Amino acid sequence: MRLVAPVAALVAAAVALTPAAPAQAAAPTVKISRIWYDSPGSPDFGANSSLNGEYVQIKNTGRSAVKLSGWTVRDETARADHVYTFGDVTLKAGKTVTLRTGRGRDTATTLYWGRSGGTLAYIWNQVKDTGYLRDARGRLVHKCSYNSSRTAYKDC
Repeated sequence: MRLVAPVAALVAAAVALTPAAPAQAAAPTVKISRIWYDSPGSPDFGANSSLNGEYVQIKNTGRSAVKLSGWTVRDETARADHVYTFGDVTLKAGKTVTLRTGRGRDTATTLYWGRSGGTLAYIWNQVKDTGYLRDARGRLVHKCSYNSSRTAYKDC
């Protein structure tokens, strides 16, 4: 009977020192919801209408607005001209903003990358690529990859 108390104390101490199970990482409230990577009519010579036919959509699934100022979207390449940086944009709760590759006039729901110059102006590869969404500090918020020529878009 004398050993019961010390054993119980050791078990209690071991339980107290056991690390807690890691908490599940919270799902991002702002995420890439779709990449339309094969614009209608492409390949062509990079006409603005075709460039704007490819886009990425960013959705706020949270309950409060998120300021996207300084956030970035990019694809898999390391080219600096494949990085889009958000200006003074606030994405309201439950809303989506569409970022089109070509040129146009920004609105509350549609932004334009501003690219032109032929076939090299496209951002999204037609078969395989990854989109990355990073916050203003450069931390990865969400990514979406696709690897298919059977469809023209990927829902993320």
